[in-house]
Amino acid sequence: MILKVALKKIFPTEIIGNTEMEISGVQSDSRKVDKGNIFVATRGTNVDGHNYISPAIEKGASAIVCETFPETIQQGIVYIRVENSLEALGLLACAWYGNPSEKLTLVGVTGTNGKTTIATLLYQMFRQLGYKAGLLSTVRNYVVDEPVEATHTTPDPLELNHLLAQMVEAGCQYAFMEVSSHAIDQRRIAGLLFKGGIFTNITRDHLDYHLTFENYLKAKKKFFDDLPENAFALTNLDDKNGLVMLQNTKAKKYTYSLRSMADFKTRILEQDFEGMLLEMNGKQVHVSFVGRFNASNLTAVFGAAVLMGEEETEVLRILSLLHPVSGRLETLHAPSGYTVIVDYAHTPDALNNVISTIHKVLQNKGRLITVVGCGGNRDKGKRPLMAKEAVTGSWKTILTSDNPRFEDPMDILNDMIAGLTDEERKTSLVIPDRRQAIHTACSLAQPGDVVLIAGKGHEDYQIIKGEKHHFDDREVVKECF
Repeated sequence: MILKVALKKIFPTEIIGNTEMEISGVQSDSRKVDKGNIFVATRGTNVDGHNYISPAIEKGASAIVCETFPETIQQGIVYIRVENSLEALGLLACAWYGNPSEKLTLVGVTGTNGKTTIATLLYQMFRQLGYKAGLLSTVRNYVVDEPVEATHTTPDPLELNHLLAQMVEAGCQYAFMEVSSHAIDQRRIAGLLFKGGIFTNITRDHLDYHLTFENYLKAKKKFFDDLPENAFALTNLDDKNGLVMLQNTKAKKYTYSLRSMADFKTRILEQDFEGMLLEMNGKQVHVSFVGRFNASNLTAVFGAAVLMGEEETEVLRILSLLHPVSGRLETLHAPSGYTVIVDYAHTPDALNNVISTIHKVLQNKGRLITVVGCGGNRDKGKRPLMAKEAVTGSWKTILTSDNPRFEDPMDILNDMIAGLTDEERKTSLVIPDRRQAIHTACSLAQPGDVVLIAGKGHEDYQIIKGEKHHFDDREVVKECF
């Protein structure tokens, strides 16, 4: 590709050198640079790419995109100054891979909870409707039916556009992706053309990165602000910030709700641990999902599919065939008569939703034992809140390790315990070893009880002192059985 063509949508503030040269690729990691590449110097949270301009040139970079020019300008190298190199990286990635999002019906899902479920179920629905589709999610990415391991909720712009380009090449018509607040703030989605956006909800999360709830809210809202006129914006009316998302969007506005009049309205008629009978826009459907939050997620899926032109009755038929996403309210039945639920709930609100759902199904006919921890090197403010939610809603709570990362597990647990009264501390158990904690919970359970193991869901690892160790909550539960 000619450099001048790649720069078409970037609007540099200054250029030194000749942009008629041919480039062989785009990189933002100096270690991956090859001869003839553009190197984009981005400012990250921990590393500033401007410090790696010289190593990138040594490795063969022929063009540098940066926010400030280096002190030494080397002969034969093209320097391009931009206002925001993160934004430039997204735009260059789109250009390099042939703007794949423009050749797909790309729908983004953002919010604190429910992103994975909604994106995955939309992907599964459109596959069952007979379309070729792709998925970009926390759990796994798919190009048609080919799984691709996921490392981030939303990948970096180069990986993201590469995956979208693979989808186009495989003949996909649709792509569904989770859009994280980090990705919006870091411009990872710059240059992508979305045909639809879905808002799930927003509660406290990622404040270690955003610092304030207001910043977190603004990041989510920016996604809707940037949607084009011919896109749809579908928001959850049951979240108090649902309508905030639509304030400045140019997209066509739609709502979904379990409580209020909306474009897509659902009522829960019956539910047990095997599923729910729902009424959606006046039509009944039985689904293999449990809980009010899942009814909300399914309403978003229903609404989005209809907005993309699918027939309501067929959408409901396929909803009845779909199954929960791995590690999202995943139910396992013990031979001795108790039930174990493994769920990814790792925010106070998500934990509250799961616990409330379990109690609605239990109807005081069994006890709830909750195993929960909090991740290390993440928002410390939610730790006491997580412990409080667990203890308030459970007969017995076992506080344990999640992914301690580089923190001492006991420091994390002490932060959680700080949210409890003296009386609540006496009735809770603290078992840092997660395997032991799960075994203890299962040994306490009697027929009719429910054991909730929260926080890790689909994850099959623990990160301890920065190293990944194999650990799967579901495997440990089966050991107990």
